[in-house]
Amino acid sequence: MKRLAVMMPGQGSQFVGMGRDLAVADARAMELFELADSVLGVPLSRICWDGPVEELTRTENAQPAILLHSFIAWSLLPQEVRESVSIGAGHSLGEFTAYVAAGSLGLADALRLVRRRGELMAISGDERAGTMAAVIGMDPEGVGTVCASVSTDEFVVVPANYNAPGQIVVSGDVPAVEAAMEAASGMGARKVIPLTVSGAFHSPLMESARSGLAEAISEVELVDPAWPVVANASATEVRTASEARSRLVEQLTSPVRWVESVEAMAASHPDLWIEVGPGRVLSGLLKRIDRGQTSAAAGTPVELEQMVEAFNA
Repeated sequence: MKRLAVMMPGQGSQFVGMGRDLAVADARAMELFELADSVLGVPLSRICWDGPVEELTRTENAQPAILLHSFIAWSLLPQEVRESVSIGAGHSLGEFTAYVAAGSLGLADALRLVRRRGELMAISGDERAGTMAAVIGMDPEGVGTVCASVSTDEFVVVPANYNAPGQIVVSGDVPAVEAAMEAASGMGARKVIPLTVSGAFHSPLMESARSGLAEAISEVELVDPAWPVVANASATEVRTASEARSRLVEQLTSPVRWVESVEAMAASHPDLWIEVGPGRVLSGLLKRIDRGQTSAAAGTPVELEQMVEAFNA
């Protein structure tokens, strides 16, 4: 039997129209969209399918939308595929989805939880304006040096996402991020790209949301996952519900160690990696981290068929 590693995408993978093809193709998908609408008390299916993009992109909508799309795609995979998963991880928000797929967290609780997470993150962004930027072509040490050199007692910037070799996202107060962008350009960065976000995610600026998220997580039932989930904050395998709770809170203000997370999953020698949900961002990062790995996306009816073919090859 093949060993699979599953990857769940994070915020930024949303797009207007997401999941509509799955709902048209399979009644089970439509039922899950209707369940999400009922659980959240908002028309999430309409937001996913019709937008407008500004509404879908709002953090409190994008997070449950992506989690739902990913879980629906996961649910439509053949049982033999799902039972072949031996390890998994998700990028930021996707870590919550990974626990749902691993049977550790129920869908209804997860939807309410990530919507609350999005609300708390948005509030933090309103209370203290922050932003993020992608730094291309610098190593982690160089980016860390840049952030330390421009941070002050008043304004801070930190590495937030170690996405791939030469691709690191920084996050913090607007003046500090702008200073870091200028400094990185002067220190040899190939490109510096400002990101359109509503806050400084995975940075100390999210600290005000931490207690609220911890409270929300404490109120949901979590059981040990069926397979280990590699945590963003530590890049280590999580096998118990108690550790899952603490890691999910910790990741809010900690960097996403995606390169190390992929390396940790690769150490288990999966035969195939599957990206379950909207887009192919993580498949692209996987190729940049370890070109020897084989991946397949599973977010549309066609991709699901192709993924099963790859599994059976």
